[in-house]
Amino acid sequence: MEPESLVRIAPGALVVGRPLPWTVYDADGKVLLRQGYVIHSESQLEQLFQRGRFRPRRIPRSQDARADDTRDCNPFAEYAGFLHSLEGVLTALTERQASAEPRLLGLARRLEQVCQQSPDASLALVHLYAVAPTIQEQILFHAILCQRVGQTLALAPARRLELVAAALAANLALVPVADQLNASSRVLSEPQRQVIRKHPERAVQALQAAGLDRPTLTRIIAQHHERFDGDGYPLGLTGHELLPEAETLALAERYVAMVTRRAYRERLSIHAARQAITGLAGRASRPAVARALLDVLGEYPPGVLVRLASREIGVVTRQQGQPRSPVVMAIVNAEGQRYGGCFERDTRQPEFRILGQEEPEQLPSMDFSRLWGLRT
Repeated sequence: MEPESLVRIAPGALVVGRPLPWTVYDADGKVLLRQGYVIHSESQLEQLFQRGRFRPRRIPRSQDARADDTRDCNPFAEYAGFLHSLEGVLTALTERQASAEPRLLGLARRLEQVCQQSPDASLALVHLYAVAPTIQEQILFHAILCQRVGQTLALAPARRLELVAAALAANLALVPVADQLNASSRVLSEPQRQVIRKHPERAVQALQAAGLDRPTLTRIIAQHHERFDGDGYPLGLTGHELLPEAETLALAERYVAMVTRRAYRERLSIHAARQAITGLAGRASRPAVARALLDVLGEYPPGVLVRLASREIGVVTRQQGQPRSPVVMAIVNAEGQRYGGCFERDTRQPEFRILGQEEPEQLPSMDFSRLWGLRT
């Protein structure tokens, strides 16, 4: 690690109670805290701003995620780079830059590659960073879920890429106001409601103004808030007028909204969110979309904390077997003390069966890459 490649941490980049999005170093390049460590106090946060550095990870603008790209697919190591690249893509679209389309598709391809090669760790991002995600994080979560559901539905690769790209661009018009809306506990004003209702149209207009000539991609965005019963917006389309990809994106957005914490409400448990999706499957024009999301998630998806019959607390890292059962890495012992390391538990064994989801006020610190056995 070359110290000169490190940059200072900007105020506001880190938040008390949320896992670090990247590893923090001192000015000499020595590790202070690894990605996944949870900041516990304002004083600790202030010390990090004074002493801490991080190494920016960026996806090159020309990145095409070729099949011969041999870089390790570690979603945790890529996380900050994905968010940085997404900000650049959204800016390029807003400013109608000529680079907008290749940057959008390049990010979608790289994200798809990482999800394909590390599906469990990619899905874990959605749940590990679900406390109070920024709008950019929410968009990234939508795209991850769309990729996983699209693959489960056996969408053709070209259609799946359009779906992932659509997920990355669909909320373009909400970016300036979304964090403010999520942080507010007040009832939405009429101007705010209009911004929300018009955001699919405005996103399509922005893409077209930036020179994107991709009818399927823009149709997905235009339709992703329509509903099978005609009660959606902006056009009130019904049933099979809707693209399955639009239904997939709508469901991904609903799931992320359910499991992430907002100022005006607590997040739902995974069990409650699954019940809601099951209810939607019974009323949807394409129940297969909701069933595919349920299949992707499993009963306890990667990144979720659970309590075991051994009284240990662990994090789900993957699913195994048929029927699938979660594999858990135990991180807290039966007495509530943090293990020095982590221990794999097969939840098919009675002594390690899952009793339920564990929802602490604050996540315990974890070394994500180590838990998932990935190189940083």
